[in-house]
Amino acid sequence: MPGEPTYGRDAATWSPLDSDGWYAARNATTALRDALVRAGLQKDFPYLRADLNAFGHGLVELGRVSPDTAERLAELLRLALASGSGRDRSDCEHASTTVEEHKGRT
Repeated sequence: MPGEPTYGRDAATWSPLDSDGWYAARNATTALRDALVRAGLQKDFPYLRADLNAFGHGLVELGRVSPDTAERLAELLRLALASGSGRDRSDCEHASTTVEEHKGRT
């Protein structure tokens, strides 16, 4: 990536596995997949995957879903918001820990 030290390597040897963005996207995708499994929606998001854009920023690709799936997801979000449930502290701590453990990789 431009501006990042290559430590004797050229850009042709860059790998997404060297990117914090990749691990953040992968961890977020895994967390979302687990929530979708708990909600019984795992088969409704066949295009769910972690990705990187051209600048190395992590992205989560949700893909296309049916209108029924979108309505069900919207209802789950409404219920979660109405119940006042936010992210658990353990989820926040787990996400920051998993990102931190990959920062040392080069």
